[in-house]
Formats: sequence, structure tokens, C-alpha cells
Amino acid sequence: MIRKVKPEDDVKAITEIYNGYVLHTVVTFDMKPLSVEEMLSRIIGITARYPYFVYEVEQQVVGYCYAHAWKEKAAYAGTLETTVYLHPEYRGRGIGRQLMVELIEACRSGNYSALIACITDGNEASRTLHLNLGFKHVSHFEKVGLKFDRLLDVDDYELII
Repeated sequence: MIRKVKPEDDVKAITEIYNGYVLHTVVTFDMKPLSVEEMLSRIIGITARYPYFVYEVEQQVVGYCYAHAWKEKAAYAGTLETTVYLHPEYRGRGIGRQLMVELIEACRSGNYSALIACITDGNEASRTLHLNLGFKHVSHFEKVGLKFDRLLDVDDYELII
């Protein structure tokens, strides 16, 4: 079931999901795990202006997605960056797609004009998800992130909504 995030209720599960990616993947460029307090601050900051959804299975958050400012200058106010994360046991079940469809519709209803997904090169699951949702590959940046002693490329995908 998809629903709007409840920051205080959902922060622990969201933090656990995210920190797994921080510690074991190059999906995020955060280098150290976040505390529950840090994550709560992020969630509250995002939900003050932008859509944020979770996916629950048997009352347990197993995935989440949100949109946030792509760039801070006023001219970019109609463009948001999207983010989606799933608990590892729930990947490949269509949950990410369901979350993203909900997020895209919320952004469309909010009169935004474009969505950007910034994806680390080699993250095929995310690349495939976004392409299947109609995002187009629009940029490739070489060696812009350093994690686990590796210089990593990043690709941007855009959806005009």
C-alpha cells in the first residue's frame, strides 16, 4: 500500500533502508550512515514543500520515494529531482514502479514541468525503471563521485510532465 510519509512514524524504517545503501552500494554518495535524527530532519524539510511516499507491506515500510528541488535558483522551481529506495528483500516486485507512478502523478498535479533522476552509472535497475517510466537519458558526467576508492560516473534522466 502506498501512502504519504508520516515522518515520526516512518523515520526508523526509512533510515535503515537508506543506510544499507550508504554502507554497501554506490547508489548514494553519502559516505556515512545517517542517524534517525538526521533522517527525520531531511524528511521534514522535504515534506514541507514536496511529495514523499512510502510503500507498506503488513504495516512495515519497505520502500519510499520523494521529490525535492533539483537546483535552488528560482528559475528551476518547476523542475524536481526524484529519489526512490527499496528494502533489498522487496526489489524486483514492481514496488519501485508503483511508488514512482504515484510520485510522478503528484508532481504533475503540483504543476511541476520536469523531473530529473540522477543515477550512478551501472545502476541498471534504476536506469531500467526510469526508462520504462518514460524518462530520457539527457547527460553523462564522468568521474564526478568518489566512493569506496572508485571514481564514479553519473547519468541524468529527464521526464517532461
